[in-house]
Formats: sequence, C-alpha cells, structure tokens
Amino acid sequence: MKIETEYDAIVIGSGISGGWAAKELCEKGLKTLVLERGRDVKHIAGYPTMSNPAWDFKLRGSISRQQQEENPYISKAAGYDATTAHFFVKDADHPYIQEKPFEWIRGYQVGGKSLTWGRACARWADSDFRAPERDGYGIAWPITYEDIAPWYSHVEKFVGISGSKEGIETMPDGEFLPPYELNCVEQHLRTVIAEKFGRHYVPGRWAHLTEPQQVHLEQGRGQCQNRNLCMRGCPFGGYFSSNSGTLPWAARTGNLTIRPHSVVHSILYDDKLGAATGVKVIDAQSKEVLVFKAKIIFVNASALNTNLILLSSKSARFPNGLGNDNGLLGKYIAFQNYRAGMSGEIDGFEDQYYEVRKPSECIIPNFRNVHRQDTDFVGGYVIFSGAGRQGWGEAGADAGIGAELKKAASQPGKWTAYMYMQGETIPKAGNHVRLSEDQTDQWGIPLLVTSVGYDDNDDRMVRDFLAEGRKMMEAAGFKNIQATDNHQAPGLDIHEMGGVRMGRDPATSLLNEHNQLHLCRNVYVTDGACMTSTGNQSPSILYMALTARAVDHAVRELKKG
Repeated sequence: MKIETEYDAIVIGSGISGGWAAKELCEKGLKTLVLERGRDVKHIAGYPTMSNPAWDFKLRGSISRQQQEENPYISKAAGYDATTAHFFVKDADHPYIQEKPFEWIRGYQVGGKSLTWGRACARWADSDFRAPERDGYGIAWPITYEDIAPWYSHVEKFVGISGSKEGIETMPDGEFLPPYELNCVEQHLRTVIAEKFGRHYVPGRWAHLTEPQQVHLEQGRGQCQNRNLCMRGCPFGGYFSSNSGTLPWAARTGNLTIRPHSVVHSILYDDKLGAATGVKVIDAQSKEVLVFKAKIIFVNASALNTNLILLSSKSARFPNGLGNDNGLLGKYIAFQNYRAGMSGEIDGFEDQYYEVRKPSECIIPNFRNVHRQDTDFVGGYVIFSGAGRQGWGEAGADAGIGAELKKAASQPGKWTAYMYMQGETIPKAGNHVRLSEDQTDQWGIPLLVTSVGYDDNDDRMVRDFLAEGRKMMEAAGFKNIQATDNHQAPGLDIHEMGGVRMGRDPATSLLNEHNQLHLCRNVYVTDGACMTSTGNQSPSILYMALTARAVDHAVRELKKG
C-alpha cells in the first residue's frame, strides 16, 4: 500500500455536488484532491460529438439493435443515444444485483452526470421540508427553507438560472436570468389552467445562460445558443456543468488536484483519533492500491455509490460501515416517480410558429397536499410540459416523393402538447441497498444489491396526475389525448436519494444539520444520499446549495481546530 500526498480536503466524485465542494474548498484556501473513478473529460476538448449533424452518425444518432441488447438498462435513459453514449456507463462495466427491478444510470467521468443532467433548477418550497413530518410519512428535516435560502442564492448566481419571478408558494423565486418565452399554445395553456383551475403554468427554472452576467463570462461561458444538443457537452458553456463551471474555477486558485481513474474502495478511520484519516483508492488502470490523507472528506460519489463507499468503510469501531451504529446506512432509499405522461393535439394556432429549439420546459408547480394532506396519497408532484408543431405536415409517411415531399416537409402540422409527472415518493426502511456477501466487482469491492420498489401511495399519485392532467388538457381544447402509466422501474428517474439521510436524532439518521456524519464529524455527505425526503422539485440545485453550506461549516470548524 502506497501512501500519497496529504491534502487539506478530499472530495470523492466530480459531478454536480462534488464540483461545488471542490470550488468552495479551493476558494477558501484548502488544498483539495478530487477523486473521480472515471476518465478525464476537459471542457470542449472532451465533447467529441458536440457539433456533429445527424448525418454524421451511422443511424442518424439512434443506437443499433446490438447496442440496445448489450445495454438493456442504460439504453432506456433519457438523453442516451449514439451522440451521448460515451458519457454513460455501459451495463456490463459496473454490474450490480437487482433484488427488485432497478435501472441504475451512471456517468463515470470527470464531471459525472453534470454533463447529461436535465438542468431543471426550481427551489424546494417550505412545505417540501415540513410535509414528511407533518403528514407522518418521514422524519423531520434538520433544516428549513429559511436555512437554505441564502445558499440557493449563492449557487444560482454562479450557475446562471433562467426563470420568471411568479410569487408561487410551492416554487419560491430565486436569482434569475431572463426566462424562455412561452410559445402561443403554452400561453394558451397558461391562461386556461389559471382561469379554470387556479394553478400556475410558467417557464421552468433552467440552468441555462439566457443573458450571461459578469461572473459567467469570467468562467469562460457564453450565451445559450438554443441548439438543444446539451447532453453532448456544450462548447459555449451555455448550460452549467462541473466541467464548464466549478472545476475550472477551482483550478484557478492553484489549490485543486483532480485524479481520474481512481476507484474509491473505502474511507479510513482511526479509532484513537476518532476521525477519518483518508481514502483508500484502487487505480482503475493499474489496480495499484493507494491511500490519500486529508483533514476533511466530502463524499459526493452520487447517491448509491456514496452508500456503497460508506458501507465498505469498515473498521473495528464501525464494523457495519462508517457511522452506522444505528444500522440505517443504506436504508430509506427513495426516488422520484416519473411513471406517467400524456400528449394531445389541438386545432388552431396554425398561423404561428416559434423561433428557437429552447432547451427548457414549462412547469406546473405542485398543487397537492401543500398545507395539509388533502388527497388519498401523501406527498406532491410537479408537472413538466411543453408544446410544439408536428413535422412533415399531416401527411406523415404518406407525403410522397420529390416535389410532394418537399411541400409536405415545409408545412408544419398540428400543434401538440405533452405533460409528465415528477412525484415525491415515501422513504421506507424496506427500500434499501446493501453489499453483496459473495460477489465483487473487477476491483474486489462487493457488488451493490438494490432492493427498491413502488408502493400503493405511488399508484394513487399516478392516478391523480392522469386524471388532473387530462382535465387540464381537455379544458384547453386538446383532442386525441394519449395517456399512459409506463410502470418503468425505479432508477430511470436518475433522482435516487437517501441511505445516508440527514436528521436531528442520531438514532434515526446518519447526518446532522450540517451534513456531517453524526459519529465521524470530519466526513460530510452532500449528494443525493443525504436526502431526508425526495420533495417533488428536481433536486440538483438543492445538492449544490447544501454542499456550499456544508463547506462553509467545515472550513469554519477546521479553523477552530
């Protein structure tokens, strides 16, 4: 075992939250090592398909049947195709054991899934933090919206979030760049939904630079070009990623070291010191075992890998995993419910079109169980939506050839719109991950066993969305509405959370209000694993805010000695 250089801080993972940990630590003067299990990816240079037209690809960007058969899970992921496949982990490259169906989507490279995320950045509401305890489906969060609000602002200013100030209780306003405009049918939906249902239909809050500010130009980023090719990597830096934002910013301080191809085996704990001392790493290429030491360790490996690392971090003091005296490590895994969606056609508006392929959607903020439980399910859901015009005219495949085909192609068809849900799920002890007792990966680390599934509450929420979504679309005049509950396995939402949840009581949680392990105070967890509940808004901007807040606390504590 080789002992490497000692650092002030180590960050495990370079995705959304890991990049923020690196930025904040380096800015505060700490020599920081970022460990990434995948390959290095540099902004712009690492985006091989960023500007290729469809005809450059063998199947115009679609994956082959062989590729789909070899990757039955990853090929279902949003945004996965031949133009982005290099940013996703192949199914065979890091196996795991599914006790229940769970389709685990991963991106092992510098930047992680920040290169392929959906970029929705709405704030959680106060009710998101309070509802689980209030309605009895979870434990109390150790923080409130008031605690995290200034850190939301801190993060939003750096990231660049487009959005409109609307004064909506269930989706608080933030620090916004100009929003993307609603097209004519989206405006129609907004009017009808407000007048007939008293609900909001607004531009989503999206991590895109619609009007770059000085801090974004200093990052080397530019205005979003509305190419809607985001998941290939953006050469303009129009959307936010670790690669275009936080990691280069951290590197300019001179305090950052990034080590790719570094598979973290475990965190080392010293019984005498009562603290973690470093991280054991296996070099992914040479298989050499290395140890890196630090005073502070941030675990940001993405929720399930963070659980895997902490469960593997065994010592005489912690035989069941680091900080796991209560046996709850790996339990209360949750996710967000994306099972249901619908679409329909509307007559009229045929004299209007739109100018850009905006990379954002509209959102109907949560309107269920806001002040109390007022439905037959607990939790809430948001609805993402958008409208556009069909291509190839109404003739479709029968458009003919030659001049007939050209004419059909130049005449857009009917306007259509869609809605799909993003719902809160209940964290349950039975939904868990654990280490395999007899199977290991290519680095000798136990495989992760996933045992995560839906419940009756999820089914009732889906039924409510399908009913309410149809009512709203019918009220707006849509016809031929096609609605479905696809029953997709958990995991495809890519919003897995929990296992190392925050809480007030060490008997029922692993982390305190500052994201510190209750029983190992120099280890912080600020990715999705820390979540006490799932809320209904997209979580990435909350991970970033929690990370910045936790670093502030860690550095202040370090200065105290």
